[in-house]
Amino acid sequence: MQALHTVLDSMRLPNGAYIASPSNDYSYVWIRDVGYAVLPYLNSNCDRYEKTYHALLDLFRRYEWKIDIHTRQKPVLPYEYIHARYSKDLTELLQPWGHAQNDSIGLFLWGVGEGVRRGKPILRDEADRRILQKLVDYLACLEYWQEPDNGMWEENVEIHASSVGACVAGLKSIRMLVDVPEELIRNGEQTLSKLLPRESLTKKTDLALLSLIYPYQVVSRDMAFHILYDVATKLERKYGCIRYKGDRYYNEGREAEWCFGFPWLGLCHAVLGEEEKVLEYWEKTKQIIPENGEIPELYIGGTDRPNGNTPLAWAVAMTILLHERVQKMALVRVNT
Repeated sequence: MQALHTVLDSMRLPNGAYIASPSNDYSYVWIRDVGYAVLPYLNSNCDRYEKTYHALLDLFRRYEWKIDIHTRQKPVLPYEYIHARYSKDLTELLQPWGHAQNDSIGLFLWGVGEGVRRGKPILRDEADRRILQKLVDYLACLEYWQEPDNGMWEENVEIHASSVGACVAGLKSIRMLVDVPEELIRNGEQTLSKLLPRESLTKKTDLALLSLIYPYQVVSRDMAFHILYDVATKLERKYGCIRYKGDRYYNEGREAEWCFGFPWLGLCHAVLGEEEKVLEYWEKTKQIIPENGEIPELYIGGTDRPNGNTPLAWAVAMTILLHERVQKMALVRVNT
């Protein structure tokens, strides 16, 4: 699997962040994609993980003036939100975009907390800690638990369970580092209890719900199995999973099939200790890994052709993570 690490490294920038893909459409830095792309290095001895989070902290420090405004005044227009997508030098882009993506902020906070818990030198100084506090205050000002956003797929503006869950996970993760009012977490948990197992009012089942199991682990075991059943029975296809029924992105008669769906399902089952299911999804994942390791974003709906966003850093990272889980399982079996 060294080839996969090589592919992932090819999308790593000198500043430590990752582009989503070298394609013309995706050669940008998304906070969310970066957070998932660097997960294979959370438990490693190399410095990739902390370097990535230092790059994102520097980004937030550059736009601290903007965060300050929206810790007091809720953003209204898309550009007023903390941007979800940036240029390679981590500066804002002028093109209109659906930047209301609260899950990316939740993921960032979760990633900081997880890194610190594992002894990573994430926070360099008090300025970094100050940024964390201001991001907590930003989510409070937004009233994230009842604030419609564009969600993980950057589309419909509505309340998304995956966005609320990301914020809950992020706030829990950093409460040992900064001041996080318990009510801020409790409000999000109450929204989840009302909304789940739906993703939103318009989507009963959505691939984004897997994030509540892996990496966040913010749902009960019973709810996790409910989500997994819904995704497997309603969204799973030949090359991965569709995001949700009726998805129009790269749809040529049917919904596009996203490759990271298989390893993501495997990782969720790993969280639940379902080893046979982990192996089942590893076998499915292996079938969609090209010889060069350049795993695409998706297969165009109704075809056997991948789209141009190849390789996708997020998909490569998820595959690396599932392979590592399978290796650990095999090692445990040998030693018992």
